[in-house]
Amino acid sequence: MEEKLTRLNKYLSEAGYCSRREADRLIDAGRVTINGSVPELGTKVTQNDVVEVDGKSITERKADFVYLAFNKPVGIVCTTDTRVEKDNIIDYIKYPKRVFPIGRLDKPSEGLIFLTDDGDIVNKILRASNNHDKEYIVTVDKPISQTFIKRMAGGIYLEDLDKTTKKCTVRKIDSHTFSIILTQGLNRQIRRMCEYLTYEVTSLKRTRIMNIKLDVPVGEYREFTADELKTLNMLLVDSDKHYKESKQDIKPTETKETNKIHSINRRKE
Repeated sequence: MEEKLTRLNKYLSEAGYCSRREADRLIDAGRVTINGSVPELGTKVTQNDVVEVDGKSITERKADFVYLAFNKPVGIVCTTDTRVEKDNIIDYIKYPKRVFPIGRLDKPSEGLIFLTDDGDIVNKILRASNNHDKEYIVTVDKPISQTFIKRMAGGIYLEDLDKTTKKCTVRKIDSHTFSIILTQGLNRQIRRMCEYLTYEVTSLKRTRIMNIKLDVPVGEYREFTADELKTLNMLLVDSDKHYKESKQDIKPTETKETNKIHSINRRKE
């Protein structure tokens, strides 16, 4: 019987060590070995191979995964490289098992970020094609005009990234504060959009990712509830279908993911 071959980045992900993206970075940096040898990207392994990261064996597969909702404070960096960044999220949270963040929230920002040891769910959430809702509360340095709201919602061309932001939902809260729901994850996207319109972000907080809302104090975390995890997995099942539908024109006031969350909640009532 032939042994099952698994890509090395997937192996590390399924072992709960890190995401596939992070695994590729570790492999490229020469920090991963297979049976004592440094592999190339794309190398496949079997369960009989000895895989090590920084000289430590990665062989145990995890059955019970951890899913955390963390309220990241301003000043904490979403990296697992504790050797380079002293204000990293891993040292701050001090969780007893190895976990890693899903996505990023930049250093000057605060709010909801997921941490887990389930590499598979990381990949599903991070795939840009999934168009998952992320909601933010943003405060800027001067009064918000209706033109600002309209232009933010309609899409803005970011010259340095050579990309136009997708249409999104923007709602004015008060003279200097607005909420925005993105289905896109460009680097420093909200700050770049505001800068284009000559506004400066003074505070930025992420309050929701998909069906999970921020409901813990700054610097604290909690585990997902069973219902939250069930709904999250239901939303992820249709990832590819959502991507195909997203190529069509969708009104920004209600994304398809938001509609599905509402539908799930109505069935529960």
